[in-house]
Amino acid sequence: MTKIDHIVFDIGRVLIHWDPELVYLDLIPDADERQYFLSHICSPDWNLEQDRGRDWREAEDLLIADHPEKARLIRAYRGDWIKSVPHAYEDVAEVYAELIDAGHDLTLLTNFNQHTFLEAKEKFGFLTLARGETVSGDVRLVKPDAAIYAHHTSQHELNPATTLFIDDSANNIAAARQFGWQAIHFAGLEGAPKLRAELAAYGLDG
Repeated sequence: MTKIDHIVFDIGRVLIHWDPELVYLDLIPDADERQYFLSHICSPDWNLEQDRGRDWREAEDLLIADHPEKARLIRAYRGDWIKSVPHAYEDVAEVYAELIDAGHDLTLLTNFNQHTFLEAKEKFGFLTLARGETVSGDVRLVKPDAAIYAHHTSQHELNPATTLFIDDSANNIAAARQFGWQAIHFAGLEGAPKLRAELAAYGLDG
């Protein structure tokens, strides 16, 4: 197997737990109504545009124009955003830190709004340990677009063939492999033992 000389971690649902439903547990007590709201109003496609760098106020105003009765709920997505990232996957974050401590070169590549990313870094200090990061909202590109992998590779002077990417999305993993990276499909909820085993297969450990 190819020797790995660089590791790229995704963040949401790999290193930290992210679930927008947590914002609405009290605001929309009915589970079916809550799921409808997050699927059809503050939907994944709508949120992705904020990950691509769209201004939050612009995003809110677009939805409120169509759903004025939901204005308070729509603004809560950003206003109470910190509730959607309640904790890190501590055991996975420990693996991440061990890799850095062992001298492995490591960066972060994430679909994340540029403003909420700063809040996440403040809450989860270990995110500052990586050599660098590419945040989709800053570069106006999102995974799985090939351009964001090219940007990250160029920005951090990586060799694609010896770069290993860890992400929870099958689509992002497939795009990374198509670009020429090695990749591990992994979600933080699967736990550190699984990640350690996957890394060991590449000859990597803390």
